[in-house]
Amino acid sequence: MRADDRDDFTAFVRERSPNLMRVAFLLTGDRGLAEDLLQTSLEKTSRHWHKIREPDAAYAYVRRAMVNTHISWRRRRTVPEVLLEDLPDRAPDPGPHPPARSGAALAALAGLPPRMRTVIVLRFYEGLSEADTAAAMGSSLGSVKSQASRGLARLRVELDEPTHSFASGKTQP
Repeated sequence: MRADDRDDFTAFVRERSPNLMRVAFLLTGDRGLAEDLLQTSLEKTSRHWHKIREPDAAYAYVRRAMVNTHISWRRRRTVPEVLLEDLPDRAPDPGPHPPARSGAALAALAGLPPRMRTVIVLRFYEGLSEADTAAAMGSSLGSVKSQASRGLARLRVELDEPTHSFASGKTQP
């Protein structure tokens, strides 16, 4: 990589990593996996950085690399191992405070299938249009629409949110 490309890439990483890390976390549901996903995607992007000139195009390029890498990792179907030196006698006490609402939302998001979760993250966190989400995922517009609809319905049920009927303008339980 040329020195000026390296400087541009370093500036991009410093500026956009926090946003990309949030997307990676929402895709994976795990901070460690999110860090790995972002690092892998940035490494892939660095190899082709000389081709990218627009800052917005660079962000979209890295996001697409994250989506593709995440899907690839999910296809491997690896089972995570947790190694403990000593096994606990009982589960830890959850504490006196109920989980925060954002924790429930993250848990509900993590419970979605990977492609559905990816659509929800790209559409509603990243604010992409349906067409841009389909392009970022390499899928059809109809698939994005159906995955978004089903994903939102599942999140509403999981979070006990009322549904809104746009035809009548009334909220239904």
